[in-house]
Amino acid sequence: MANHAITLTVNGQKEELLVPSNMTLLHALRDGLGYKGKKNGCKAGECGACTVLVDVEPVNSCLVLAVELDGQQVTTVEGLAQNGVLTPLQEQFAALNAVQCGYCTPGVLMAATALLNRNPHPTEQDIKEALVGNLCRCTGYQRIIDAIMAASRQGGKA
Repeated sequence: MANHAITLTVNGQKEELLVPSNMTLLHALRDGLGYKGKKNGCKAGECGACTVLVDVEPVNSCLVLAVELDGQQVTTVEGLAQNGVLTPLQEQFAALNAVQCGYCTPGVLMAATALLNRNPHPTEQDIKEALVGNLCRCTGYQRIIDAIMAASRQGGKA
C-alpha cells in the first residue's frame, strides 16, 4: 500500500502526515493526530458521530480518504472552544442538558456549527434538516434543537 505525504490545517494548526492510500480522514485525525473528539460510529456515513468541517462544510470523516483532503482546512470539535472559552452553542448544550451519553455530541455540534455559520437564525425546520445525518439514541432531539435555537438567539453564532 502506497503512503502519501499530506498537509492539513486542523483547528488552525498546520499538520503534516504520512498516510496510506486507504486511510480515512477519521483515522488520520484520531490515530495520526490524536483528535479523539469525533467518534467512529457506523463507519458508513449513517450516524454523523464523525462529522467534522472541511473548510466550512460538514463532512462524515469516515467516508473521506485523508489523501483527498491534502491542503484543506479541517475543524474538529476540539477546535470550537477558543482559549478555554466555549462557544455559545457549546454553552447552550451544557445549560439545556442537550447531552446525555455524549457519543453523538461532537458530530451534532459540528453540523449545528455549520448551520449557524451559514444561517445565524434558523427555524426549527432548518435545524431538523441540518441534523438529518446525525443520529442520537438518548435525548430525543428536542433538547438538541432547543440548544441550537437558544444559541441562535445569542447572536446567531455557533
